[in-house]
Amino acid sequence: MKKLPVLIIVVVLVAAVAGGVFLMQKPSGGTPQPSPPGTQGASSPARSAADEAPPAHVRGRQDAPVMFEEFADFQCPTCGAMHGVVKQLVEKYPNQVGVAFRDFPLREMHKHAAEAARAAEAAGMQGKFWEMHDMLYDKQAEWKDPDDARTIFVGYAKSLGLDVQRFANDMDSSVVAMRVLADERRGQALGVHATPTFFINGRELQFEQSNTLDKLSAAVDAALAQHK
Repeated sequence: MKKLPVLIIVVVLVAAVAGGVFLMQKPSGGTPQPSPPGTQGASSPARSAADEAPPAHVRGRQDAPVMFEEFADFQCPTCGAMHGVVKQLVEKYPNQVGVAFRDFPLREMHKHAAEAARAAEAAGMQGKFWEMHDMLYDKQAEWKDPDDARTIFVGYAKSLGLDVQRFANDMDSSVVAMRVLADERRGQALGVHATPTFFINGRELQFEQSNTLDKLSAAVDAALAQHK
């Protein structure tokens, strides 16, 4: 009978060892946890903000051999001055050039810039982006100073034959806000810090190389020569 405590101790030790092995083999936690955001598919390259922006609005051929990407602010006076030059460029090279427009409102400098960008995008929701784009630049002096620019933008929408209530709703929508923000983030990822900023086939043009029709034409001719 004196051997019984020893036997009990041996049984307990064996059970403890077996339990430890079982616990080591069992995965910790009851339910597998999903990988943290950004860690899934770690072998694939990360997409940058420059890659993830929605498609730009394009004036001219979308598959043109020379593509300008313009980052601009609707309240920027220099952008307003260049607006006509860019239109002339597309008219001069109707089959060779496309211009992709990106919203880049300088919010701290121009009080209505972001609202104007939303107005253009809201018009785009009804297929009238370029019509509103041109009107905002052509009438920039009319809306840049008044406190209530929104009422003016709604008037522009009405003159373009848009559904005004839908336009107003879209201006305040998250879809339009995220569209503008995505363009801004793309610009920031590309190093844009002023407007207007132009890229030609992915290469940034210094403003001194792009501030007249002749200079833009020279850049187009050089890009076309490289394309051959």
